[in-house]
Amino acid sequence: MRISILSRAPNCYSTLRLHEAVLSRGHDVEILDPTRLVIDLDQGEPDLLLNGEHLSIPDAIIPRIGASITRYGTSVVRQFEQMDVFTPNTAAGIGNSRDKLRSLQILSRHDVGIPRTAYVFDKRDVESALNRVGGAPVIIKLIEGTQGVGVILADKIEIAKAIIETLHSTQQNVLLQKFVAESKGKDVRAFVIGDRVVAAIRRTAQGQEFRSNVHRGGVAESIQLDPVYEEAAVRAAQILGLRVCGVDMLESSTGPQIMEVNSSPGLEGIEGATGLDIAGAIVDYIVDQVKLPEIDIRQRLTVSRGYGVADIHVPDGSHLIGKTIDETGLRDQDVVVLTLKRGGSVVSNPQGKRTLQADDTLLCYGRVEHMKTLIGERPKRQRRIKPLPTTPVTEGTTAS
Repeated sequence: MRISILSRAPNCYSTLRLHEAVLSRGHDVEILDPTRLVIDLDQGEPDLLLNGEHLSIPDAIIPRIGASITRYGTSVVRQFEQMDVFTPNTAAGIGNSRDKLRSLQILSRHDVGIPRTAYVFDKRDVESALNRVGGAPVIIKLIEGTQGVGVILADKIEIAKAIIETLHSTQQNVLLQKFVAESKGKDVRAFVIGDRVVAAIRRTAQGQEFRSNVHRGGVAESIQLDPVYEEAAVRAAQILGLRVCGVDMLESSTGPQIMEVNSSPGLEGIEGATGLDIAGAIVDYIVDQVKLPEIDIRQRLTVSRGYGVADIHVPDGSHLIGKTIDETGLRDQDVVVLTLKRGGSVVSNPQGKRTLQADDTLLCYGRVEHMKTLIGERPKRQRRIKPLPTTPVTEGTTAS
């Protein structure tokens, strides 16, 4: 098998370890600088060039796309996808994770813990946004940043407002985020490969530094992750569309709070702390999954006229309640049930003898004209009312 590592840093620890892991398993490997690859587009022939020559197409890639080349790097990954080359992290997944606002927007739709966060454009909205996230101290983050760069802790409201105003004046977009005081300068990184956590560490900030990143001097120790935290990490990775990633979480009084999902996590800190061969586990996963590249269903369906994908909700009082999937007659109408969502769980490829209940949601593929007849009123999302503080947050007020 031939595997290409996309990296601009061929001599960094993570790239070298991945290179070593591929070779030790008897596969061919090369390191490619994604900025040297030229995207070549023609009818029915997506291609890539290197030094003016057609690139020898690998079986799989391992993308290590740095923040400085996110746009071009994800374009290259997307081109490999169009060429049916396996990648554990798609361009969409990398893009989702790299933008902190986008990743939190996606996660916020699901039952996954995240710190209370606000994003504002107009300075007139800053003070009310600070109120909503709990007042001072407050975390201020640049939307794009890695290794703790662009993360500021403001311990007073007036200081926070001044920092935000300064950053806005330089055209920087920032997030305001609740400070989880009980984390006390610690966080957890769970390394997810596929659908499991293969290693976890707790990182602790040193001295007066509140950022626990290893690159900021944080100390890492291997830990056995609580199942609740494991489930949160895997769910976050799956929601964002990543199969290999580092999920950073705070240990709050209410459980795991997802801070960030890193699509190009460093290996040095976690391998050093755990003694585990994480690079080898990544390569083993890729070799096992290489025949199953990610498929963009909607892209593929554009060539199937009259067919599509839709959610069919089973409301209270529906004639479908109490019937098995077979008894609904969906298959006879050229509609196939792909998944059944019930409460917080999802059943993939449910058997025809499974009986439907109120509030089930069926993800279906089939003839659009038939599915339209089964889709009733779209259920409205219920907003959980979170009252604002009764009094304005004042300087020095701490988060509860």
